[in-house]
Amino acid sequence: MAPRRKKIYEGKAKILYEGPEPGTFIQYFKDDATAFNAQKKATIEGKGVLNNRLSEFFMTGLTNIGIPNHFIRRINMREQLIRQVEIIPLEVIVRNFAAGSISKRLGMEEGTPLPRPIVEYSYKNDALGDPMVSEEYILAFGWASQQDMDDIVSLALRVNDFLSGVFFGVGIKLVDFKIEIGRIWDGDFMRLIVADEISPD
Repeated sequence: MAPRRKKIYEGKAKILYEGPEPGTFIQYFKDDATAFNAQKKATIEGKGVLNNRLSEFFMTGLTNIGIPNHFIRRINMREQLIRQVEIIPLEVIVRNFAAGSISKRLGMEEGTPLPRPIVEYSYKNDALGDPMVSEEYILAFGWASQQDMDDIVSLALRVNDFLSGVFFGVGIKLVDFKIEIGRIWDGDFMRLIVADEISPD
């Protein structure tokens, strides 16, 4: 009988378990689906399997073009081995076309191309509904430094270039997406890497 694994964290779509080696986690993809900041919930059979494979595909692609991320390898249909990172409490949103909230805020027609990719941030807090925040708030509360912010924007736009190319190749417009960024230490040297997942979630 396999030993019981230590659960580190459970979110809306994933569970993190202690990894087999120091500095690693096992990320398990659930079939749970949520909408409107978890106000609506359902289970979609096979969703976790699909998201695991898609995230593996995108993270491997990022690695191949030199964009650092936490993915190490896929373990099975629902799990992947990842590096342990210190997550910055932000969702980094990149928008290429007007849709959803930005259409309402600015009175723009859905699907209107933006003059250039726009990077926005929300504070990761489910109880507050992940409110939008500006760089001023991020710096004032010490969630990230100015150098971090410069690096985050650079990473986000590089990811956008990669994903836009992938989707363009199959005839799909990349309207917007969200990523999370984490800190990782190599000795005394800290760097930022793409973390969490890249999937339809």
